[in-house]
Order: sequence, then structure tokens, then C-alpha cells
Amino acid sequence: MQATTRVPAKSGVSSSAKRVAASGRRVLVVPNAVKDVFMPALSSTMTEGKIVSWLKNVGDKVKKGEALVVVESDKADMDVESFADGILGAIVVQEGERAVVGAPIAFVAENANEAPAAAPAPAPAPVAAPAPPAPTPVPAAPVGRADGRIVATPYAKQLAKDLKVDLATVAGTGPNGRITAADATTVSELRGTTKPFSTLQAAVARNMNESLKVPEFRVSYAITTDKLDALYQQLKPKGVTMTALLAKACGVALAKHPLLYAACTPDGNGITYSSQINVALAVAMPDGGLITPVLKNADSTDLYQMSRNWADLVKRARSKQLQPDEYNSGNFTISNLGMYGVETFDAILPPGTAAIMAVGGSKPTVVASPDGMIGVKKVMNVNLTADHRIVYGADAAEFLQTLKAVIENPDQLLF
Repeated sequence: MQATTRVPAKSGVSSSAKRVAASGRRVLVVPNAVKDVFMPALSSTMTEGKIVSWLKNVGDKVKKGEALVVVESDKADMDVESFADGILGAIVVQEGERAVVGAPIAFVAENANEAPAAAPAPAPAPVAAPAPPAPTPVPAAPVGRADGRIVATPYAKQLAKDLKVDLATVAGTGPNGRITAADATTVSELRGTTKPFSTLQAAVARNMNESLKVPEFRVSYAITTDKLDALYQQLKPKGVTMTALLAKACGVALAKHPLLYAACTPDGNGITYSSQINVALAVAMPDGGLITPVLKNADSTDLYQMSRNWADLVKRARSKQLQPDEYNSGNFTISNLGMYGVETFDAILPPGTAAIMAVGGSKPTVVASPDGMIGVKKVMNVNLTADHRIVYGADAAEFLQTLKAVIENPDQLLF
């Protein structure tokens, strides 16, 4: 949030207030020594913000550095601090309303006598007030089953048959992901409707469009995971997660391939090398969209701390409480759909990074050893998508060779 000393307009109404009047909000006469509170840019992709809640009321004293308002950005809800001492003189953008980045959302006065005074705005033409809509019950967040099985109540199955709803497309809200009749009905009610993007979904859509401007290529690799799975079973009782193991393995491999966590310069004429290896991992959000919490220094952080960090990041991501640096500082991304039974897929490169790796599930596979013997091993397919402006085919292949060596000999991840 910014707060700057006001320069009064000649008419006695600030230029900020004039803009507010043009937008249909009330006009404020702003005296000298009153400071604007602007909608802050909470991330590099944020173009507008939504006021979640004001933590102060008009007339309350405000201290510099004190949380003033909660703003919903494109990725998280964040407390925004005041940059000035004084009194909250007026709130221009109310809770639930949106404003573009840089627009005034409130005014802070040095004292009550200098608080902005409301001036009557031009009266709009009278219109008939619409009848208030009936309140819509909020469904519980759906919980998918980890084993991929379709479990539904008998009535839900019959209802799905009558409504022609494919239960494979329905996420259950019942115990352990059980599909209820209400779940089947909800899916049916969505048919033929149009639902606007959430703030997060809109941000994801913008990033996906930006990614189309980058020349990408893809490389696939098969890696045996028997030893990694054995290490996971050994460390799981101590709180180590498979996510941490994969991130750590990538961090160790990336340390030998700096191009894979670099970035092409904005003008497309150079390479910016990163000083840290920060692995971002895609997490689907319950209300749509996804976010990429970041495990920083993935090459040097120990597995136990990394697992604790990941649990904390996911918890706060679900409640939209991540700080920008915790979701926008990644320079290599992992997208893992293996837990859904997906064997192989391609991921879309996030703008401003060199590579993203798509991870499929491990499954028993008949393989031939170098000496010609046939056996069964668990094999995982990974697909790397890379920015061809700075990463070439040989660079991607060499990184995947290194990653394969790390995963197939995972004891080095303990150090």
C-alpha cells in the first residue's frame, strides 16, 4: 500500500476524488495533509484487487505499519499495512468491491478535523430495485478419493442415471469422498450455465496465454523408482513426504544444470541465472485454479525441514494466506498427477522460467536389464517442457540423465 501527501485540485476536490466520482462512487472533498491509500500491487501479475474486509472503521486511529485492510489479490488474501499515522477519514472502496491497482481505496487524515467530507454525487436515474435473490446454500468442498474409485450412495447412483450424469466427473462431498445425491444434482444444475472466473482462475488464464508466446519443446524420460519408494517407506513415519523427496531430487540434479533454473531476459536477448534453486509445485485449489507454493533452496534444505515447510505451505495456500514470495519465487516447477493414476502428460511452461516437469505415477513394468535379463520394476515417466530460447535438447536430456541417477540412487538425498 502507498500513502502520499495530497496535492489539492483547484476546485477543492482531489483528482483522486474526481476519478472516484466518475466511477459512480461518492465524491469526497479532500483537504490538505490528507493522504491517499491506494490499491497495492501484491504480485507481478495483479491488475486489480478485491477488498475482503476493512480492519479499521472510519474515525479509527491508524498507526504506520498497522494492518489496515485485507485485499484479495490474484493468488492470496493479504493484510495490507498503513504507510502513515493518522485517522481513517474515509473508505472509498467497500468490502466486496474491486479497484484497479493504483486507484484510491481510502483516505487517512492527520486528525479528525481534516477528514475528507462527503459531497453529494450526481443522482443516478431512479430504477426499480430488483428483488433480492434467494440465498444459495454453499456446498462443502469436494474431496476426491486417492484410490480413484467411484463410491456413491445408492440414491446418488440412481439420480445420476436419471439425470445422465457421469459419476466419474463428480467429486464427492461425503465421508472419504463418497458421492451423495446432492453432488450429482449440483453437477446437473451446472449444465448449460456460464460461471465467471474467480480472481485466481483469471490469473491462471492470463499466465497460460502468456506461455503461448514462448517457443517450447518437450522431452520424456522413464525412471525406475523402486529404491526411491523404499526410501519413502523408511522415512514416511518420520514425516517425510514424497513431494519433498521429488523436490529434493530435482534440487540436487538442478545444481549441476544452471540453465534449467535460469530465465530468458524480458527483451529476449539474454539469460538471467538464478542464485537459488527454488522448486515450485502446482497445487489445485478447491474453488478452481491452481497455485504454486515454493520450496526454497531445494538443493540444500534437508528432507525433514522441507517436508515440514511443504505441509505449512499447502495449509496456508488452501486458506489463501501465502505471501507473494512464497508462490512467485519459483524458478523450476513440478506438476505431479501421479496420485490420480495418470501415467504421462505434458505441462505448460510458467512465464519467466526455463522448465517445468510433469510427473506421472509409478507402476510395475517389465524391463530388460543391461545384461539382457527380464524383470519387473516400478517405472515413473517424467515429461520436461522447456523454453527453447535458452534450453536446447541436449541440455534437457542431460538434466534428465542426472535426475534419473539421483532418483535411482536416492541415498544422496539424505545428506
